[in-house]
Amino acid sequence: MEQVAQRGRPREFDTDEALASALRVFWTKGYDGASLTDLTEAMGITRPSLYAAFGNKEALFKRALDLYQEEKLAYVESALAAPTARGVAERMLAGTIENITSECPGCLGVIATVSCSNQDSPIRDDVHARVQSARCAVIERMQRAIDEGDFAIPVEAEAMTRYLLALLQGISVQAGSGASRDELKRVAEAALAIWPGR
Repeated sequence: MEQVAQRGRPREFDTDEALASALRVFWTKGYDGASLTDLTEAMGITRPSLYAAFGNKEALFKRALDLYQEEKLAYVESALAAPTARGVAERMLAGTIENITSECPGCLGVIATVSCSNQDSPIRDDVHARVQSARCAVIERMQRAIDEGDFAIPVEAEAMTRYLLALLQGISVQAGSGASRDELKRVAEAALAIWPGR
C-alpha cells in the first residue's frame, strides 16, 4: 500500500545523484562487500525508495555498471577510433591513468569480480560479459591494425590485446600500491617507447 501511494508522487531525491553515490560504494567495496545499509546511507534514501527506484541490489549494481561504462570508460571508444594501434595504446593508457588517479581509484569490474565470492553469481557473469565485449572490440581493432601494416614485426591480434590489457592492469596495481600519476605516466611512456609499431 505504501509503495502504491508513493508511486504517484514525484521522487524526493535525484536518481542520477543517488546512482553516482551507489557507484562509489560498489567501487570501494565491491558487490558482496556493499551492504544495503552502506548503499542507502550513501545514497541518502530509504530501502523502500531504493527498491522503488532501482529494483533490488543486483539491478542497482547493473545500473551502476552502466553509469561506470558511460562516464568512466568513454575513453575506450575514443581509443579504438585512433588512427594507429600505437594511438589506441596511448589513449588507453592515458584514460586508465586518468581513471585510477581520479576521485574513485580502482577498476569497478575487477573489484566486483574479485569481491563476488559466489562463482555462479549473475553479477560475476554480467561483469565478465562486459569485459569480454570490450576485449573483443580491442582484438578486432588490433587485427585491423595488423591488416593495415601498423606493426613493424609479425604479431597476433589476441597477443597484442593481452599485452595491452596486462599493461593496463599493471598500472592499476601500481596505482593501488601508491604510485603517483606522474610515476604512472612514466610507465606508460616507457611502454609506448617499445611499442612494436608506428
